[in-house]
Amino acid sequence: MLQRTSVVNYLKVETLSFSSILEIGDATYTQGFSRAIAIQREAEAFFGYEADFKSYSTFTDPIPIPPITETISINTLQLNPIIKVQKIDVIGVSSSSILQIGNAKHISMESRVDHIRHLLSNHSDDK
Repeated sequence: MLQRTSVVNYLKVETLSFSSILEIGDATYTQGFSRAIAIQREAEAFFGYEADFKSYSTFTDPIPIPPITETISINTLQLNPIIKVQKIDVIGVSSSSILQIGNAKHISMESRVDHIRHLLSNHSDDK
């Protein structure tokens, strides 16, 4: 892992939610995972237990990750290995996101959301 020092004079984060991470310092492995079913109805109704994640392919299908076929070559020279930032001001970090100040070796983030709309039938078009 690259050895750099991160210096932040001021950090303000308003909201951190839903499987998100605020990491101050170095991390070897970071993994975030978030899933949600958002049901919107035209008529107000709540039935208690709404849905099972396993019933929706959004949450069970594998995420296709294309292989890297190109040759990657990186040469790094750290003449002054310090990253300096005066101010970081964040409104929100949400849904399996990460805000990190420091080095990271391996990061894996996944967020899956299924939006469902239940609309009332419109019989006025039946003429």
